[in-house]
Amino acid sequence: MTENERPAGELTLRTLAMPGDANAAGDIFGGWVMAQMDLASGIRAAERAHGRVVTAAVKEMAFQLPVKIGDTLCVYTDIVAVGRTSITLSVESWAQRYLTPHMEKVTGATFVMVALDGDGKPKPVPAEE
Repeated sequence: MTENERPAGELTLRTLAMPGDANAAGDIFGGWVMAQMDLASGIRAAERAHGRVVTAAVKEMAFQLPVKIGDTLCVYTDIVAVGRTSITLSVESWAQRYLTPHMEKVTGATFVMVALDGDGKPKPVPAEE
């Protein structure tokens, strides 16, 4: 982690990058990283919505650095907007490099989640408590 750059948001998910998630060169598949970001978004949005949510959109995702086998992927989420039925989150993934305290930002994206009722239809996000 550089002096000036630090993760933004709340640490929502930490997981270990394993060999089964990597290509032949030992780089973790981008789809696996994106799936972890989607899980973290779902956790944070469901807490805010007090119920079920689904992913409606993922915007502006670009990978800056690879994640390697053995790295701990740390996913940070920050709720940036709440609409009538939607929650928009800024999501960052950081790799804590294997057996070190060194952290590097690997990617970031904007996720839009929608709150659903029991029938799977969009429902209003409750006001903050």
